[in-house]
Order: sequence, then structure tokens, then C-alpha cells
Amino acid sequence: MAITLQSLGIERLGLEDQLALIDQLWDSITTAGGPPLTDAQRLELDRRLADHETNGDDVVGWDEVRQSIAERLK
Repeated sequence: MAITLQSLGIERLGLEDQLALIDQLWDSITTAGGPPLTDAQRLELDRRLADHETNGDDVVGWDEVRQSIAERLK
């Protein structure tokens, strides 16, 4: 049997209760680690980590990023 709003009685809840339920469901998903990564996502994260370990000093500070954006928006 498929789980539906009707089978759980969720459609009878008020908006605030439905939103609270969404929060609880989201928390349970994120606490469990979230959805599994795809192979492509895992490879990209591994690539970025290796790049960071190789070039750890090749970073731009937030102040520099903010200034660069402000200059482009002028």
C-alpha cells in the first residue's frame, strides 16, 4: 500500500500543523545524512578536496570577494 496524504490523514491537518510536520520530516532526513550522493557528486567532491589539499593557500578572502562584486555592480 502506497503512503498518501489521505492514508496518513495529513490532508485534515491545518496549515501550521502541516508545516510543522514538514519541518520534522526534513530534520529526520538531514539528521540521517540526507540522500545518498551520486557517483558524479562523489567524484566532484573528491576532486575539490584533492585540489584544496594541493593548493590550500590558493584562496580568496570574503572581503576581497565582496569588494570585487561591489566594483562590478558599479
